[in-house]
Amino acid sequence: MLDAHPALAIPPETHFVPKLIRLCQQAEARDEDARDSVIEFLVGHRRWPDFGLDPAAVRARLGGHRPLAPGAGARAFYEAYAAAQGKPRWGEKTPQYLKPMKRIGAALPEAHFIHLIRDGRDVALSLLGVSWGPSTVEDAAVRWTTQIRRARRKARSLPHYTEVRFEGLVADPEPVVRRVCEFVQLPFEPAMLSYHEGAAERMGALARDLEVGGDRPTIAAAERASQHSLVSEAPRTERAGRWREEMDPSDVAAFERIAGPTLAELGYEVVEAGAS
Repeated sequence: MLDAHPALAIPPETHFVPKLIRLCQQAEARDEDARDSVIEFLVGHRRWPDFGLDPAAVRARLGGHRPLAPGAGARAFYEAYAAAQGKPRWGEKTPQYLKPMKRIGAALPEAHFIHLIRDGRDVALSLLGVSWGPSTVEDAAVRWTTQIRRARRKARSLPHYTEVRFEGLVADPEPVVRRVCEFVQLPFEPAMLSYHEGAAERMGALARDLEVGGDRPTIAAAERASQHSLVSEAPRTERAGRWREEMDPSDVAAFERIAGPTLAELGYEVVEAGAS
């Protein structure tokens, strides 16, 4: 939705920003010119082909600064990406950046963090179906609870942080999107509500196998496409509360034994253990 705004470009997930910040910090401490290292790091990253960028476009935005400030490498990348899309502003959507929010916020003090929260039982249903997700309901509950609590704890030290509920977003998108626009100081644009009309073209960059290493060395192009298939549709209210119909009662009970207090804290319904 934000990427559909005519002034804001958001690339596919990057996964490299914390390391890029650290690279610039280390070079700054040694009073070294990090420009070559930044370009080498970016171009060598497994996600680089997703962005369709010419390395020269990034290098040009690094300028003649020596040493680079901690956030300079990230800004150069994002600015080059936004310019390639014909837009003046940029954003980011890598969920794993929840953990290093403080590091990112310190290097990029202009960053505004939007935490999209969804009922953990629906999150479990989604993640248990992907190759990189948790293997059990209990694992999903631990992951969800840990991430929610970590984000809310770190948010106390962030100057720009807000929370959005998935359920409210899909039920009535416009008021939520307007609030987010106000938070990031962008005028609301109706195009944001019809984001799905251009989603297939925007997601075309992910039509390739991704080498990730470890226990699952490759995520096939078809799997990557399937994981983002719903962005080609308008919001579907039935995606909220799926767990009531699709989750086995024993799995609901198992999830709530671990995540029940967090669900209740967020105002979600909690089924009594063992209830059908």
